[in-house]
Amino acid sequence: MQIKVLGPGCRNCSALEENTRHALASLDRTDAITKVTDFAEIAAYGVLTTPALVIDDTVVLAGRVPDTAELRGILVSAGTS
Repeated sequence: MQIKVLGPGCRNCSALEENTRHALASLDRTDAITKVTDFAEIAAYGVLTTPALVIDDTVVLAGRVPDTAELRGILVSAGTS
């Protein structure tokens, strides 16, 4: 699974990355998370508000930081599609 956190490096971007790492750990997964801070690359995904989470080149959420439980559900859904 290819996971990206899009954002300029703000506090919310860091929180999304951390919560995603916790969700992955709770699922016994070790997928790498790539941080994307380049505004052109972020815009290429059509994201207008950050932070955003991209799984396998699909934006799965933007503009908020979900808790670990919600992220776990998102990761499980993305892994089975």
